[in-house]
Amino acid sequence: MGEHKVRPYNIVMPDFPIQSLLPDILSALDGHARLVLEAPPGAGKTTQVPLALRTAGWLQGRKILMLEPRRVAARAAAGFMARQLDEAVGETVGYRIRFESKVSAATRIEVLTEGLLTRRIQDDPLLEDVGAIVFDEFHERHLAGDLGLALALDIQRQLRPDLRILVMSATLDGERLAAQLDAPRLSSEGRSFPVEIAHFAARKDEVLNFQAKRAVEQALQQHPGDVLVFLPGRREINALQDALAALAGAALEILPLHGDLPIEQQTRALEPAPEGVRRVVLASNVAESSVTLPGVRVVIDSGLAREPRFDPNSGFSRLEVTAISQASADQRAGRAGRVSSGWCYRLWPASQRLEPMRRAEIQHSELGALALELAAWGSMDLPFVDAPPSGALQAGRDLLQSLGALDDSGRITPLGKRMLGLGTHPRLAAMLLAVHDEQEKALACDLAALIEARDPLLGARRDDWQARWQALADFRARRSVPGANAAALKQLDLTAAQWRRRVRCEAKPPASVPAHALGDVLLHAFPDRIAKQHDSEPLRYQLASGRMARLHPESSLYGEPWLCASELRFEAKEALVLRAAPIDEHRLRDDFPERFREDDVVRWDETRNALLSRREKRFAQIVLSSQSLGKVDPELAAAALCAVVRQKGLSVLPWSGKAAQFRARVGFLRRAMPELGLPDCGDAALLDGLETWLKPALRGKSRLDALDTGDLGEALYALFDWNTRRQVDRLAPAALTVPSGLERTLSYDEDGPPVLAVKLQELFGLAKSPKVADGRVTVMLHLLSPGGKPLQITQDLRNFWNSTYAEVKKEMKGRYPRHPWPDDPWNAPATHRAKPRGT
Repeated sequence: MGEHKVRPYNIVMPDFPIQSLLPDILSALDGHARLVLEAPPGAGKTTQVPLALRTAGWLQGRKILMLEPRRVAARAAAGFMARQLDEAVGETVGYRIRFESKVSAATRIEVLTEGLLTRRIQDDPLLEDVGAIVFDEFHERHLAGDLGLALALDIQRQLRPDLRILVMSATLDGERLAAQLDAPRLSSEGRSFPVEIAHFAARKDEVLNFQAKRAVEQALQQHPGDVLVFLPGRREINALQDALAALAGAALEILPLHGDLPIEQQTRALEPAPEGVRRVVLASNVAESSVTLPGVRVVIDSGLAREPRFDPNSGFSRLEVTAISQASADQRAGRAGRVSSGWCYRLWPASQRLEPMRRAEIQHSELGALALELAAWGSMDLPFVDAPPSGALQAGRDLLQSLGALDDSGRITPLGKRMLGLGTHPRLAAMLLAVHDEQEKALACDLAALIEARDPLLGARRDDWQARWQALADFRARRSVPGANAAALKQLDLTAAQWRRRVRCEAKPPASVPAHALGDVLLHAFPDRIAKQHDSEPLRYQLASGRMARLHPESSLYGEPWLCASELRFEAKEALVLRAAPIDEHRLRDDFPERFREDDVVRWDETRNALLSRREKRFAQIVLSSQSLGKVDPELAAAALCAVVRQKGLSVLPWSGKAAQFRARVGFLRRAMPELGLPDCGDAALLDGLETWLKPALRGKSRLDALDTGDLGEALYALFDWNTRRQVDRLAPAALTVPSGLERTLSYDEDGPPVLAVKLQELFGLAKSPKVADGRVTVMLHLLSPGGKPLQITQDLRNFWNSTYAEVKKEMKGRYPRHPWPDDPWNAPATHRAKPRGT
């Protein structure tokens, strides 16, 4: 790109601990494309490192992208850096977050939230205008951050070896990460003063709100400076703000800080307090890192945070209140020691032990969105720090196929590409793109906002979407909405408006809709949870997936013939419907005609132990009608019986002893003489190949017990040609002829040599133990008494005659006097008979 001159700026450089490390950071990135930087909160890494990188020669006028996990941190970091340059946000330093951006052609440092990097990379894999990507606060291990890093590393590996990648973290196993990335590692000292930590005990049955209020009052009385209270989220923040309202006045401000606040309120909490005014800042974990709150001397930590967890009831990752890690607790406490010594009150018992580090979100999340990103990228082989679990990833692919985002081979479809562009969960994206009527599109935007948000109804046990949407419609019409959270409805209205802009919907949301209108839209997000009422049990429904679900006895959806259930509580026998909307069957037929089918099916009836043939009309796995066809089609019957065997196992088949032993003999030879290449007739292989060897024997049969042992044996032997069967008989014989002249059966177990159980007297004169498999394997002899009891187990018959036989003879001769016990077993005639009486 040629030489690029960085124009001078009037930069006001605060004194940060990271500054002494900046030359080392620049030097490391001069010589290496990747770097891991560990720096504790307060070191200044978030704002000082990107500014320092602007002067690097390898940047060549290109941009620096810096990822922040949260919108509050992205805005704050961009604002702080812009003020250092004496500029407005959007000039040299800008930011992009969901539904909002402040950038220009002059922007060289672009702060963006994690998910937006993925969109940028998918749209422009070369990233030609980007010279470096900085992953800030990587220790939070959000799924979007892990994916962004994996994509960036893949680009660096294949397309852009000159792209610099800098991973920064406050609490992380930097040594492990540096080894994985093959990157140098640098560590910065933090700047902190001693913090005195105490556990502030809750009173008996005291709720968090009252415990935190007491802690705030004590902190204000006993300590100087501002107070920072860490709470799980907006709900708890609002409750505590109300509880502390009586304390607020000219000398004390109570300020909330969370991601849903307008930017003006967020900025106010991050700015220094006016002279003579103390502050109590009630914050979610957005204040844990990346943002600095001046003046804080006391931290009150609930020890809780709202973190995404996969909720199988809804099919989404939902925010749940969970205990923080020890690393997060240390970071929060450190906020009290930024300007001088401080205090931290922890609202959990001292005996409670926290997890050392936060678990990577990729390990416990629903992975439908990740599977879609990987399909769009065209490769599953990305260098993840922690690989996504294969089971969750496959479940994500299955969902995408049901939504039409992937084809049968797993490739992304044109619809899948459009879904990806919306930057939301694939279910919601499918719903937003499925409807074309403008009024329905506005309704879909309302539903997207409602599904993503917390329930606006307060304490209501209602399972219908209509009540929630109607509360939103009433709020818009400025009607009274009893039993609803006004702040939540306001936020829902704003989010729905943002979605309408995103999908270019010009229509205003309707003021009222029929009961089934919501379900007619919702079904495009949850095609697997479309449900039809049971014919004789009105509270029970069959789902499109084939499972059963039930309504609560007091459900407001009682009597609806068709539902779309967006939330289900999965239980052992059947699921409970938690949230649903009615569906118009005519609309269902119009939108999903391919899922309505008429088929002749054959099913296994457990009670009759036989196959039944029926003609069924179905929607997906929901049976709409069924009538008997009488005689079962032979081909369908054979396939159905194979399916029964696969489900129940090979033990349901009538194996003869001869066939079972043949399988064991083949198994033995596959272990002893693998070079023979004999077919595998173990359980797994036979079950996998039922259609090849068993299905022909089942044609014309409608019951498993119609298959006899002879038919089953012939089906098994058909896997082996005549020469191979002769080879098996020679190398692993079914029986051996012993010196007594009789044949004795060989037993072939799964492990170990074959076993020959034979009476001792039948082996007189035999010097060596017999061998099989062309002499490779010595038979294990179970030498039996005349009464059939084991006397000795050996593979060394010669040693037995020489050393052990005399003891056996001494003990057995008195017990079995009519059987021969010669002094010289080498030359005695072998026999299976007792001596004649009187001899």
